[in-house]
Amino acid sequence: MTAQRLLLASTSPYRRELLERLRVPFETVRPDCDETARPGEGPADLVTRLARDKAASVADHERDAIVIGSDQVAALGDRILTKPGNHETAFEQLRASSGASVVFHTGLALIDSSSGREACVRVDYTVDFRDLGDDEIERYLTAEAPWDCAGSIRSEGYGIVLFRRMHGDDPTALIGLPLIQLRSLLSDFGWPLP
Repeated sequence: MTAQRLLLASTSPYRRELLERLRVPFETVRPDCDETARPGEGPADLVTRLARDKAASVADHERDAIVIGSDQVAALGDRILTKPGNHETAFEQLRASSGASVVFHTGLALIDSSSGREACVRVDYTVDFRDLGDDEIERYLTAEAPWDCAGSIRSEGYGIVLFRRMHGDDPTALIGLPLIQLRSLLSDFGWPLP
């Protein structure tokens, strides 16, 4: 295995918990980048750029490290469903998602701060919501309080009750860090995993 440090350019507890599943030593570092969408930038392009920008913001200041950057955007058509931050916004997002399909775009970037080598991919995961009544939405929000989750859902928790169907190649992408693709990229960068 490489002697380089592995750094996760994120303060997300969800991404940290996911990366811990791979049983590799790593540190978390707060990235410093503007997360504002550019004019005309769609959700898929936004997450790919932000994943790379987050990794680069850490790689620029850390030497001899492999830096992982990731970002996620939930999209209901062309509408971006942000982290709601509060009950009112979460309720509105879930009401809009009722009976619809929401695509969770997750960008993933790796940067070798020593060589400058980069890899960047996007993994999409789609969730089909059940038809939700206002009372169901209220019960879910009271039980889960997903104010810090894109699209107002915590699929690894009680949020699973909101879905009719989920489909995609990597269910961990829905939580915010696509481990199947990450394992492959880490191996390419000299971090072989079983």
